[in-house]
Amino acid sequence: MPLYMDIHTVDSDEFSAEDVVKAHMEDLAIQDKFGVKQLKYWVNEQAKTIFCLMEGPDKDACNKVHLESHGNTACNIIEVADNEYNLFMGQGSDVDDLATTDSGELDSGYRSILMSNFISISQGSNSCLKQVIQLVKDHNGVIVREPNHQAMATFMYAKDAISCAVAIKELFNSQPDDLEFNLAIVSGKPVDEEGESFFEETKLRVNRLCELGLNGKCYLDKETITLSKKELSDQNEKQSVFTILDRDNISFSMELSNIIKDNYSRSDFSTEELFFTLGFSKSQASRKIKSLTGMAPNKLIQESRLLRALSKLAQSNKTIAEIGYDSGFSSPTYFTRVFRKRFGISPTEFSKQQA
Repeated sequence: MPLYMDIHTVDSDEFSAEDVVKAHMEDLAIQDKFGVKQLKYWVNEQAKTIFCLMEGPDKDACNKVHLESHGNTACNIIEVADNEYNLFMGQGSDVDDLATTDSGELDSGYRSILMSNFISISQGSNSCLKQVIQLVKDHNGVIVREPNHQAMATFMYAKDAISCAVAIKELFNSQPDDLEFNLAIVSGKPVDEEGESFFEETKLRVNRLCELGLNGKCYLDKETITLSKKELSDQNEKQSVFTILDRDNISFSMELSNIIKDNYSRSDFSTEELFFTLGFSKSQASRKIKSLTGMAPNKLIQESRLLRALSKLAQSNKTIAEIGYDSGFSSPTYFTRVFRKRFGISPTEFSKQQA
């Protein structure tokens, strides 16, 4: 049968794990009536959220179990692939289906996702990728995916994600000067109140942050800091390497990245249009973008286009001209000139090295 996971958000000042245990027992008592099997559940007492994993014929049957047993139906329920569940949630154990950490504490279900983009302009990046994968393993993380020049990993403990990111940054800084990179850590829920996929909002946020240019930036959201407070004794020192983002900054970053991404291929896309779409004045937008990325708006647009071009050159069979146009450059000549000025090598030379 398909695997499903849901989220319950509880609006009560008296919420406790004991209440959830009782509700789960009520679910078990009637689940056979609907052909559902409850497998595991996660409780976050601070956020007042519950996540339930179950097998069932469909979403409706899973919801009917909760409705009839105690009336607390899910805010949202999604279908989950076995392999994706194991990658993100396979750590820890359980006591009578209640998810716990290896140390016996409640597992909140929240995970910290670390993403890194990196590419060596004059050399291959495979060696660096192998070292990144090893660092993730050394810090109790799990690699979720590893396409060319990129790695995404998930961590049960926020402190491990932070420590791993610091180690990866140190690795990147020890490489030749032409290694371009960025990093981001974002923490979140396996199931959002809206959405249809696993860790949908969290993965979207971390991806968007890493699309803001290979500028050596390391981003860390405040959700991860909150999760790590009870875990990390030296967090202040380690946090100093990051640009810390609150919810407003995360929202702005996502909107900024989405606007640029939607206009990649338009060579006439201007900073004035960017400011207007963001709904900020020139001075407000420039100040926020500079604070976030360390770059002026026009520089950020160009860096984002170059990042797209680098990825295409490393993976695509398109011609240099096609990649240049697709990335928003007005002509192959201009693309080559900007690329060479930024990276010290022509797009053709870079493409040959990646073969």
